[in-house]
Amino acid sequence: MTLFNYWHYIVFFVIFLLSIGGIVSAVKQKNKKLVYSMIFSIILVTAFMAVFSVMIVDKYTKKVQLEKLHNKRLLSTEEIVYYGIVRNIGKFPIGKVTFEIKLVNKGHATGNVKGGNFYKPSGFMDFFSGGFGMGSHKPQTVTKKFVVARNLKPGQAKAFRVYFRYPPYFRSTAEFAKVYGH
Repeated sequence: MTLFNYWHYIVFFVIFLLSIGGIVSAVKQKNKKLVYSMIFSIILVTAFMAVFSVMIVDKYTKKVQLEKLHNKRLLSTEEIVYYGIVRNIGKFPIGKVTFEIKLVNKGHATGNVKGGNFYKPSGFMDFFSGGFGMGSHKPQTVTKKFVVARNLKPGQAKAFRVYFRYPPYFRSTAEFAKVYGH
C-alpha cells in the first residue's frame, strides 16, 4: 500500500466535493427515474478518479534514483545477481521501491537477428503439444520485478541484492533497469 502525503488528501478532498455536487444535482433532477442511475454513475466515476489520482500523485511526488548498479553471473547455478543502491530523492516517504530489470537477447535489440533466434520447430508433435504449453518456444525478453525497499524516508538510501535464473540461451544481452516508488 502506498504512503499518502498531503497531495493525496488534497486530491481526495476535491474529488469528494465533486461527488457531493454531482449527487446533489442528481437528487434535484426532475425525472425521478434517473436519480438512482445518476448517483451510481457519479459514484463509479469518482471511484475511478480516486484510484487514478493515487497513481498520478505517486508518479510526481515519489522519486527514486538507482545508483551503482552492478551484475554478476553465477555460472555454477545459472543465476544472475543484480546489486546496487536505491535512494529516495523526493520530499515524501515511499512505501515500496520496486526494481525492474528487462533482459533482451541482443539479436532483437540491434536488428542483428539470426535464423536461430526465431526458430520454432513445427511438426506432428507440435500440433498436439502446442496447446498444452509443451512447445519449445524460448522467450527472447525476460522482465523481472523485485521490491527492494520499504518505507524509504526522504534522502534515505538502501542497498539491495536480487537473484534470478539467467536464460542459458542468451548470448549477448541488452539490459534495461529502472526503479519506481509507490
